[in-house]
Amino acid sequence: MPFSPPAGGRFAALALSLAIALSGAAATTGPAVAGAAEATAAIPLFGPLPPRNPASAPNGTATMHGDSASSDTTPYPGPGTAPVSSSRTALASACPTVVVGGDGYPVALCTTIFGRTPTVHLLDPADGTDLASLALPKGSLFGGVYAYLDHEDRLVVVDGEDRLLRIGHHRTGTGWALTVDRATPLGDAIPAGDDIVGLAPAWNGTVWFATTGGVIGTVDPATGAVRTLRTGEGVQNSISTVPGHTAVATDHALYLLSEAPDGSPVVDWRAPYDRGPARKPGQLSWGTGATPSFFGPGDGTEYVTITDNAAPHENLLVYRVADGPRPVCTTPVLTSYAASGTEDAVIASGRSVYVTNTYGYPYPALPAGAPDSRPASAPFEGGLSRVDLDADGTGCHVVWDSPVKSAALPRLSVGDGKIYTVTVSGPTGAAGLNTFAAYHHAVLDPATGTQLTSSRLGIGLLFNPLQMTGTTAPDGTLYQGTETGVLRITRR
Repeated sequence: MPFSPPAGGRFAALALSLAIALSGAAATTGPAVAGAAEATAAIPLFGPLPPRNPASAPNGTATMHGDSASSDTTPYPGPGTAPVSSSRTALASACPTVVVGGDGYPVALCTTIFGRTPTVHLLDPADGTDLASLALPKGSLFGGVYAYLDHEDRLVVVDGEDRLLRIGHHRTGTGWALTVDRATPLGDAIPAGDDIVGLAPAWNGTVWFATTGGVIGTVDPATGAVRTLRTGEGVQNSISTVPGHTAVATDHALYLLSEAPDGSPVVDWRAPYDRGPARKPGQLSWGTGATPSFFGPGDGTEYVTITDNAAPHENLLVYRVADGPRPVCTTPVLTSYAASGTEDAVIASGRSVYVTNTYGYPYPALPAGAPDSRPASAPFEGGLSRVDLDADGTGCHVVWDSPVKSAALPRLSVGDGKIYTVTVSGPTGAAGLNTFAAYHHAVLDPATGTQLTSSRLGIGLLFNPLQMTGTTAPDGTLYQGTETGVLRITRR
């Protein structure tokens, strides 16, 4: 049926060599999926989208995960199933975050391959050309990953000197420039040796943050006052906000928080989860690999979800925001494989949640101090599952399982009713993904999991998306970060 938009993984790579880029555009139809016969023939109307955060850019393009709720949905139609063209902006950097402001200009937050320096790039929406760049003081690996665009199209990020920056892009007499328009020192709020991982704005403009050491804090946008609490648990993913609530997933539990009258963070509830016996291959940390995602069939904020790290198969956990910490849904996912786990946030929309299997996906670099995985390695088999909440909101069930080998975090377009991702074929061992694997722009049917089309992008690390997610601009252009730059995918 036609769609109308409703109203109102964090990776830096250490690459040691370059592969020869091969490209093509042959379209193919994907394999059948288990459970497709049980799915409705007509695509359901997904959504609603979470409410637009007034302190951020519009939904779909404001954050790595699309919006401050981290729904991994977008209101914008993508390139669709027609033949596509792709071009590559070479930046010698892994680019996990590509956001697009109200002026249509993409802004990418990347980490250089050599030196691991976080660098902001402004891209030309016409052809992807790198118009301007700004290197930032470096901190942890994840310090060059999570950021968001505010309501004035400024990139909000924390640098390695523990300064909250708002970086604007401005025309000059000779072109464009990226400048630090505002810097707020966070001072002693960040312990020595600790680094901020996630950032998200509240509806009143307060900036929430979380650190690798488990500090959760707020920054007053007017005064710069910083208030914190310490969980004693590590955080390796971003954080999410909806009106009145902030969600943070540590390596032991999911926290729902709110803001006290003085601006201090307050824990509303804490829900521990099964973190498993060890880090799994295909994950960057020990614990959940998912940023919390808010969703729901009412206003898009009734539920919050993460995956745990149970062995051998992870579980999808869904909580009712008003009731936590007892989950309304706990179900193992991707059980057709010997083991499952994910480094991706889920897609969450309406009553549906989509979970990607990254178990065995080989990353070229791990965060400092990452524990050994158990087992040390495993083949990457991929897989994607759709889980729906039951109509009464007290349980859930798997709708379908797809064998798609997604090398990126997929994104659901509510604008055209399609899931967009990058798939991988060929050798998928540690060396194969960097050198010999082939990558394809793929379009999936969210109702059945069927792969509708596949268009070859190229071979090797030039095209490896490292489980990073793509962002669709309002004009339908899809920007996909890779291990070495940004791909620009458009309808022919």
